[in-house]
Amino acid sequence: MSEADGLRQRRPLRPQVVTDDGRTPEAKGGSSFSGRVFRATFLMLAVSLLAPLLVAVMLLDSPIDPQPLSFKEPPLLLGVLQPNTKLRQAERLFENQLIGPESIANIGDVMFTGTADGRVVKLDHGDVETIARFGSGPCKTRGDEPACGRPLGVRAGPNGTLFVADAYKGLFEVDPRKREVKQLLSSETPIEGRRLSFVNDLAVTRDGRKVYFTDSSSRWQRQDYLLLLMEGTDDGRLLEYDTKTREVTVLLDRLRFPNGVQLSPEEDFVLVAETTMARIRRFYVSGLMKGGADLFVENLPGFPDNIRASSSGGYWVAMAAVRSNPGFSMLDFLSERPYLKRLIFKLLGQETVMKLVPRYSLVLELSDSGAFRRSLHDPDGQVAPYVSEVHEHGGHLYLGSFRSPFLCRLRLPAA
Repeated sequence: MSEADGLRQRRPLRPQVVTDDGRTPEAKGGSSFSGRVFRATFLMLAVSLLAPLLVAVMLLDSPIDPQPLSFKEPPLLLGVLQPNTKLRQAERLFENQLIGPESIANIGDVMFTGTADGRVVKLDHGDVETIARFGSGPCKTRGDEPACGRPLGVRAGPNGTLFVADAYKGLFEVDPRKREVKQLLSSETPIEGRRLSFVNDLAVTRDGRKVYFTDSSSRWQRQDYLLLLMEGTDDGRLLEYDTKTREVTVLLDRLRFPNGVQLSPEEDFVLVAETTMARIRRFYVSGLMKGGADLFVENLPGFPDNIRASSSGGYWVAMAAVRSNPGFSMLDFLSERPYLKRLIFKLLGQETVMKLVPRYSLVLELSDSGAFRRSLHDPDGQVAPYVSEVHEHGGHLYLGSFRSPFLCRLRLPAA
């Protein structure tokens, strides 16, 4: 065969098409197919894992059955409510010597409080001395509270005694000098067919005859206070106990987490904080309005705990959570979305949820008519977290806390 014939029998090479990504069409098509297979496999795997989880979540029972709650837009944090850091000037007292000093009372210059481990203690010259217990130990965890007891509201009576509200045990009168304890009312005593499940705060008349106190819920106990708050249960009550006749009267019913209690200077009305609703109710106990009730102040910038008298004739209100405006208020957001509340508590425990609530301590002074007079803030709760009460004594504000291991003291700022 000649060289020319050999050249004629060779087939010309097919030109190779080069794509933008440097791959031949066959290679690119193969990769696309592999990608589709991978995505389909990943999707099937995700569905196979998530579907049982979603079904399980749907079948899980939620510990709460919340209903939608409606709030007004929170007040703007401007003017009197302008954020500041005044609470960060406070000093911590008795650090790591007591836990959860919820409420504070003075007899003379000697201070008393109740603690999370079930004690009523005397705080004097740097010492912490136990003067009463209403339950029995061990008192190490929140689950021990029903047996151990949890003293909350503490007030000084007219005869050098203390009146104490224990969340689980009822109402007590304590003689600090003799270490004598007298039970005034057991939480096991049904009041109008309902037992006292969460005795919270109290106020006592100057003559010691009447004790006004709150039972925050007939359904929830103090150890489940966050469930009570998130469910918005309306089974709380304001009650009156007569120390002479030992009779108990329901003054207000269907309250949502009634909390702090405070008598007016003239003792003609009682204020009660309705924590869930961010407001304070007023009930008239004497005078022309006796037996009547109204709103003393509503749409507070936070969720109120205890109320105490201020030297100006007004009232101090402690708040451990604020309704930020401008900003985002998680509790306001969830109030109209009960399905989210149910889901949250299906998946998370109370302690975990507490960590999700922004720490922001706010102390508000109200005038005698309920107007905002001034505010003291600790953004992020750096110094005074979880504030539950403001007790004014000797030119200072003493800040109680429902879970911190200390008290705080702040020199009373000029108005």
